Amino acid sequence: MELTAVLTTAEEGGFIALNPETGTTTQGETIEEAVANLREATTLYLSEFPLRKTGHPVVTTFTVPVHA
Repeated sequence: MELTAVLTTAEEGGFIALNPETGTTTQGETIEEAVANLREATTLYLSEFPLRKTGHPVVTTFTVPVHA
């Protein structure tokens, strides 16, 4: 099953990884570690709560004004 991973940098260092299809979130010191941890967390989640929807979420970017 192919799922989505969204990675952002963590304030304390490393990366936060989110799977939007299930809502599972984890972290790791490297991108590879964060994705591996996300794979494990998502596998555990899916063993209890099977995914009923199909397809991938739409991932895009947007800008907001920054006020100094």
